[in-house]
Amino acid sequence: TEDLHIASDRSADSFCPKQFFQLCGLTKKSPQDVKKVFEILDNDGNGYIERDELKGFLQRFCPGARALTDKEITAFLNAADDDSDGRIGVDGKNIWTHLES
Repeated sequence: TEDLHIASDRSADSFCPKQFFQLCGLTKKSPQDVKKVFEILDNDGNGYIERDELKGFLQRFCPGARALTDKEITAFLNAADDDSDGRIGVDGKNIWTHLES
């Protein structure tokens, strides 16, 4: 939708996960739906969304969107990585609601 394209603005270092998840409606999804989205983003199926998987995050939602910058990936991980291991675990905090606050 147009809102998603605005949230995934092409300007480097402009991505805001909180705003993006709110516009996508992911903050209001059931835990089962969140897990399905997580599994799509977890390219290698190891139960974690890692730095290299976040680089192409926007393209999963908006075809033709740009890759996240290293700065944006670091900010995303800092906001959603609940145990500071450098990746987002499927069994950790619900990353969408964690970023909502």
